[in-house]
Amino acid sequence: MKKILVTGANGQLGSELNVLSKSYSQFEWVFTDREELDLCNLDNLVSEISRINPQIIINCAAHTAVDRAESEFELSDILNHRAVAVMAKWSSNTDCKLIHVSTDYVFDGTAATALTESALTAPINVYGQTKLAGEKACFEENPDSIVIRTSWVYSSFGANFVKTMSRLMQERDSLNVVNDQIGSPTYAADLAQAIMTIIAHPNWQAGIYHFSNEGEISWYEFALAIQEIGGFDCTISGIPSSAYPTPAKRPQYSLLDKTKIKEIFGVVVPDYRTSLEKCMSLLKE
Repeated sequence: MKKILVTGANGQLGSELNVLSKSYSQFEWVFTDREELDLCNLDNLVSEISRINPQIIINCAAHTAVDRAESEFELSDILNHRAVAVMAKWSSNTDCKLIHVSTDYVFDGTAATALTESALTAPINVYGQTKLAGEKACFEENPDSIVIRTSWVYSSFGANFVKTMSRLMQERDSLNVVNDQIGSPTYAADLAQAIMTIIAHPNWQAGIYHFSNEGEISWYEFALAIQEIGGFDCTISGIPSSAYPTPAKRPQYSLLDKTKIKEIFGVVVPDYRTSLEKCMSLLKE
């Protein structure tokens, strides 16, 4: 029985993989978070992974606090880059399959059409820079790795835009939401399913893949969809990013092209609205 190690188990994607693992009982699953596997302790990381001895690693762990990353470069670099290099090297040495999750923030946001895997990377914040360094380390240490870039992740688990908006729409009469950043949300349950489709596929094909839900929307339009599905009575106004300054710059346009992951692995990509309705009905329960 193959053993799958999932890092970042308490995050949104790790939690969704935990739910999905019940349907994949042909694998032995090991879910770890900081307590069970401290990725910041680089000196012990090899011996800790060796102790678990997985045949597949799904690395969901990351320093994802985008604004905090601006002042926490060292922590971001360890979690998003250097720990990834250790995992990739270990995987290469032991013939273990590695799936590493990355981000649309590796792009500068100046594109006007959906970004393919070969589009030029040029991150504009520390989070994006350290995640790109992690991607590169992955392939330097283990060319057989798979990297999946995703965007705007939400789930019924953890803290995210959908849960924050749902709460604020019930607490406030009006909200301002940025309307000039364009992309597509990703329901973490759909990403978890995509990862398992890849693992179950007979042909492992290393490389970079893009995954988000279908649709091209702004955060403002995303908020309007949340409002409509939730039936919230709140006035929502669109504002430019310049009216809402943050420590880290955000890409203005980061819509991901999903053609490659569909064609190579037969991954099904649901529309963002369908998935949002699913997630919000779970939240209502």
